[in-house]
Amino acid sequence: MPLMRIDVIKGHDETYLKKLLKIAYEVQVGTLNTPEGDRYQILTQHEPFEMQILDTGLGIERTKDIVVFNLATRPRATKNKLQFYQQLSERLNEELGIRKEDIMFSLVPNNDDDWSFGNGEAQFLNGKL
Repeated sequence: MPLMRIDVIKGHDETYLKKLLKIAYEVQVGTLNTPEGDRYQILTQHEPFEMQILDTGLGIERTKDIVVFNLATRPRATKNKLQFYQQLSERLNEELGIRKEDIMFSLVPNNDDDWSFGNGEAQFLNGKL
């Protein structure tokens, strides 16, 4: 049940943004082994000055097409995380023309007791999920 937050700089049209969300969801299902319909995505658009994403000394130059993915998720195997990074970067590059240098990821693991999907319940703990 990843909660996927995606941050971009304003200026992309609705078609582009919907495709970005669709691709990210498809790759999530295929690499992180989440069930179909397990889709929790929040896309936030920012003014350019609101996103200061430097290269941490790696020599990566960012453009206005920077995309930052932050996922709160149950623990995942390293191989699945690496597949997620690689496949999502490939598809975004091929289908939307986003440079791989402009795609950043951060996965934050959490546990079953860290989730409530509504009604003040912890559905992973009470057996509803």
